[in-house]
Amino acid sequence: MKNLNGKGFQKDWLSNPYFTRIQIARDWNVPASGSGFVTKFSLSATYLSKYKVENVGGPIHNELWVPAEELEEFNDNIIGLIEVTQSFYPADKG
Repeated sequence: MKNLNGKGFQKDWLSNPYFTRIQIARDWNVPASGSGFVTKFSLSATYLSKYKVENVGGPIHNELWVPAEELEEFNDNIIGLIEVTQSFYPADKG
């Protein structure tokens, strides 16, 4: 995972025009890119209130869609460091 010393995300890390929370890193990201990560980080409720919550499937699949052109501002509003809570890699075939 490319990040800015635990304090932000780089645009080239994104594979779509929106930065969304990774909820299915194992099933989507590993096949697509060889690894998947679930991250945890904090932002103020005031900052987050500018984004609409989008439901992308079922009742537990809610995301904030942050346009890529706002990523620098998003990074500037991260409180503390980004924590990787889970990492997924392809299973060994050997």
